Amino acid sequence: MFDSSPSSPDALLAAYAGRVRVRTGGLLLRDGALLLAGHRGLLPHGAPFWSPPGGGWQFGESLKAALVREFHEETGLTVQVGRFLHLHEFSTDKLQALELFFEVLADGAAQPQLGHDPEHATDQQLLVDLAWLTPRQLLQLPPAQVHPVLQHILSTDDVFVPQVRFV
Repeated sequence: MFDSSPSSPDALLAAYAGRVRVRTGGLLLRDGALLLAGHRGLLPHGAPFWSPPGGGWQFGESLKAALVREFHEETGLTVQVGRFLHLHEFSTDKLQALELFFEVLADGAAQPQLGHDPEHATDQQLLVDLAWLTPRQLLQLPPAQVHPVLQHILSTDDVFVPQVRFV
């Protein structure tokens, strides 16, 4: 059954469900921790899903331009896109995406601030938090709360080794 109340997970994800998306994501490292965005709507009981900032690739823009735009929307940071790191097929019963992750660099003095998704109304934002998380902190979270690209990493070095993952 579809729950259509504005803050229900089904309603929050309706814009992305039932179609294939191409997403870009950025891996930003600072002082041994990765900048991650907490999203709501993907897990039961309001648990956050932690993934690298990023989002959908739009017609007419390059992958790198999409990442710069999406990273700025979600974190307020202006980044430079570095090397390509990961290709990942993300799939749930409602969502499907091909995700391309790149290393990103930002001014070390700039502080991220929780942004917004322009596709969603203020009360229907998927973004709920930004945090710098170390591999040790990620390992302490339930695996379902951590993006598959970041599950089971023991060191930030593990993140910066290019990989391709298909389910």
